[in-house]
Amino acid sequence: MQDNMMDAFNAQTKQMFEPMRKINSLMLNNMEKMTQYQLEAMKRYSQMGTERIRSATEIQDAESLRDFGTKQAEMMNELSQQMQEDARVMSEMSLQFKSEMEKMFSEAGQQMSDQAKTTAKGDQPAKASSQSTRKS
Repeated sequence: MQDNMMDAFNAQTKQMFEPMRKINSLMLNNMEKMTQYQLEAMKRYSQMGTERIRSATEIQDAESLRDFGTKQAEMMNELSQQMQEDARVMSEMSLQFKSEMEKMFSEAGQQMSDQAKTTAKGDQPAKASSQSTRKS
């Protein structure tokens, strides 16, 4: 009998914590993806900056300064486009995460609703057996 009670308790506990486990797993996966993408973006930006510094050290005359200025404008345009692309990708990741969270919350809510209905069917409603006998 105690084994049955413990098994039932374990099953109920597992059911209760399963939605939280799924949500925590989703949050962790999202954090890993976002962090990885941000690290890659930072690496790209650092490489661009390092390349520009190297180019600046190679300036020796007015012509190379003019070429550097031209390349600098091109690099700023490239940087702007890269930042827009990174913002777009991060936005898409965020929207996907939001969608997955909404789906999980909906599933958890439905599961709780189903569980409440199952529990309500198994319980008999208690009847009020006493009335107030207080006289005014």
